Amino acid sequence: MLKKVVLIALPHVAPFEFGVICEVFGIDRADMGGPTFDFTIAAAEPGAIPTSMGYDMMIMNDLTVAADADLIAIPAHMIEGDVHPEVLRVLHEANDRGAWILTVCSGAFTLAKSGLLDGKRATTHWMHADRLAREFPEIEVDPDVLFVQDGNIITGAGTAAGIDAALHLVRTELGASAANVIARRMVVPPQRAGGQAQFIAAPMPAEPSDSFAGVTEWMLENLDRDLSVDELARKALMSSRTFARRFRADLGTTPAAWLNKQRLMRAQQLLEETTLGLEAIASETGFGSAAVMRHHFVKTLQTTPANYRRTFCVRELVS
Repeated sequence: MLKKVVLIALPHVAPFEFGVICEVFGIDRADMGGPTFDFTIAAAEPGAIPTSMGYDMMIMNDLTVAADADLIAIPAHMIEGDVHPEVLRVLHEANDRGAWILTVCSGAFTLAKSGLLDGKRATTHWMHADRLAREFPEIEVDPDVLFVQDGNIITGAGTAAGIDAALHLVRTELGASAANVIARRMVVPPQRAGGQAQFIAAPMPAEPSDSFAGVTEWMLENLDRDLSVDELARKALMSSRTFARRFRADLGTTPAAWLNKQRLMRAQQLLEETTLGLEAIASETGFGSAAVMRHHFVKTLQTTPANYRRTFCVRELVS
């Protein structure tokens, strides 16, 4: 279970990406039913750590606090220069014990210099992707995604994609409800649309434009129905062809894929928060049968609905 989080401040750290990790893992949201983490900021050499914006941050903890961390986070920082030996040691020890390692933006270069990304998929800010691939040819660099998870290592793309990467980790460890509480407090979508977030080619709009707000709201209210493009087009007062084209342009995905994603998210919520049987959930979410729902869970989440419920069901429901 993800509990202890250590954020490592490196020289010339980027304040925004640093703040993203602090915002996701450093705030007690127990009052809203959210998770609380044992969060610590540390540095290889405690004291004044320069930021990329020209001011210093005073970091008081050294890296001994990372010895038993469940997550080591590396935010964006200046790419040039060697990595402090203590940082390398902490990263290798974390990897050896199976702890999570999360980088944001140029933080991937620190992990690359450690050798822990050799033979793995990874990403970074698109501006730095070619350089990462060129300097570290052992890494399979994907410049077109928001984040990549390869085993216990998650690399986030530039800037705000760190939010997507961090929420993905929370969702993986603690479930969709925990990630939703954090996202709601941060006023961001809990998972950006367009299929699996780690495979989308570009950030999708968090909300549809006014032209689709009404029809998407109606779709969410009728997930249990078999919603065809023809019916949706009529609802939007468009031809089927125009509707499909404009829907994809506006939301970055097809109506069928968008519906499937919403059905999956609703099924996750029902599995976590209710005792409804799998057939009932499949019917309510529009999958039709538990077998079809299971297919989509395995394909998208790499787990079954039953296993998902065992992992993330609210404790009061199973006690």
